[in-house]
Amino acid sequence: MAEHPGGGMWAEFAANPYAHPQIPYVAQAGCADGATDFPRRQLRARVEEFGARADGTADAAPAINRALREVGESGGGAVLLGPGTYRIDDVVQVGWSGTTLRGAGSGRTTLYATRPLEEIVGGYGSRYGGDKSSWSWAGGLVWMCPAARYRELTGAIRERDWPFEGWTGNRRTDFEPLARVTTQSRQGSWSVRVDDPSSLRAGDRVLLQYADTPSHGLLRHMAGDVPGAAAYDWSDKTKLLSYLPYEWPVRIVSVDGDEIGLDRPLPLDTRSEWQPTFTTCVRPLTGSGVEGLTIATAAGEQGPHLRDRGWNGLAAQCTWDCWVDDVHAVDVDNGFLMVAAKATTFRRTRVAGRGCHHAYACREGSHDNLVTDFAVERRTTPAPPDAQLHGINVEGLSSYNVWAGGRMEMGTFDTHRGLPFACVRTDISCENDGRHGGDLTAGPLYGARFTHWNITVTNGRAGCVRIDEVAPRSATVAVSEVTEFAQTDTPDFAGPLDTRLQSYGAPGPAADVPADLYRAQRELLR
Repeated sequence: MAEHPGGGMWAEFAANPYAHPQIPYVAQAGCADGATDFPRRQLRARVEEFGARADGTADAAPAINRALREVGESGGGAVLLGPGTYRIDDVVQVGWSGTTLRGAGSGRTTLYATRPLEEIVGGYGSRYGGDKSSWSWAGGLVWMCPAARYRELTGAIRERDWPFEGWTGNRRTDFEPLARVTTQSRQGSWSVRVDDPSSLRAGDRVLLQYADTPSHGLLRHMAGDVPGAAAYDWSDKTKLLSYLPYEWPVRIVSVDGDEIGLDRPLPLDTRSEWQPTFTTCVRPLTGSGVEGLTIATAAGEQGPHLRDRGWNGLAAQCTWDCWVDDVHAVDVDNGFLMVAAKATTFRRTRVAGRGCHHAYACREGSHDNLVTDFAVERRTTPAPPDAQLHGINVEGLSSYNVWAGGRMEMGTFDTHRGLPFACVRTDISCENDGRHGGDLTAGPLYGARFTHWNITVTNGRAGCVRIDEVAPRSATVAVSEVTEFAQTDTPDFAGPLDTRLQSYGAPGPAADVPADLYRAQRELLR
């Protein structure tokens, strides 16, 4: 498409920040609405007091986990790892709210994993069939997840009863309806009305669930209601359909009669035919963090695509208002995984070593997360011919996630189908040499309101970065001049996409293009 005459998308957003047609409102992404200071928990335990040794000679995982459990069950606090190398032969499980696992710094404290998740927990097949390993996108050797949910998940894997991984349990049945939304509020609204507010209280963390109709009006809406979404064949996208209902975690801030105030604006309209309903959800892990350490592994070379054994760095699953700060993942299959994660910040994280499948993955209904000051370093050994490199991934109806201020020496902006929408990548340099993935049964690559803003592409490749001819109602702003080569995508939706292109070929800040869209939104709306 041609560049939009006159530019000015930042000024447009400033005039309409909560319901701009192409740019999502993401100023609240991250822990505690994007707070830059994380809680400094009081020191409650040192792992050496529980028998851990920092010389790498003995398995320290039991001692670390005992310390985390004792501190977590007694009300929270910090568990300290001193300088040195701690060998771990098991998962380190951060499963209690208000609990921080704190090292002495990513250059001083190392967790050295000797076994993959395939050996620790067991083989993990896909709930969609086939012979893929779900450790290719799930689980971490450091696993942040509510303790009860972790036991439920790993128990099902050991029984070879492959679970759903999100907010409503292994069978997506662990919830109770609380109240039906009665107003047809627009995307961007901060409140709704309900039929019965008696079960809702200010401060509650709940889900807002949306069902779909036989004509797939909800999915069409996620795609921006562009004309081609009506003609698209949704019926055979079985993997995508399994992600429904759409589940959006939200905190209630006020109950005034039947009017319910929300902590952030609605991600979608609440049309009555989608039966929008507040429900309970798994009790999330809240106010917990992992800080100041490196996760390294004994893995050999990268394995075949979709056969990962689970040499994975850190997974945040069913987390909400949590953080990961100054953590490096080295010689891993997958670096940092967001799985049904909400409002979790990854700051000063790095992925390095022999190369990996996903450096960062965001999936299974993950919303409002922030990855900032991040790096994907060039691999130290050549990639095997049957390996795959993605990069920073988002999929599975995940929405309002942000990657800001990053350096990617390899990989790409991987959108793994599954109709993610309203996500932002901004102020990033990228050697765009990876490929996106995604099963065709997972449906479209993009939903509406994806924004790529101030992106320097160091090798001149367009794919997955310049998206104005592919992603509906998207914004491509201040992206390097690029050309199509290697993997080339065609739009999922026929007809006009209502996309915008501005400042093409001119990455970097300008008078009408802030360098970092996320930070500019925060400055505008603080």
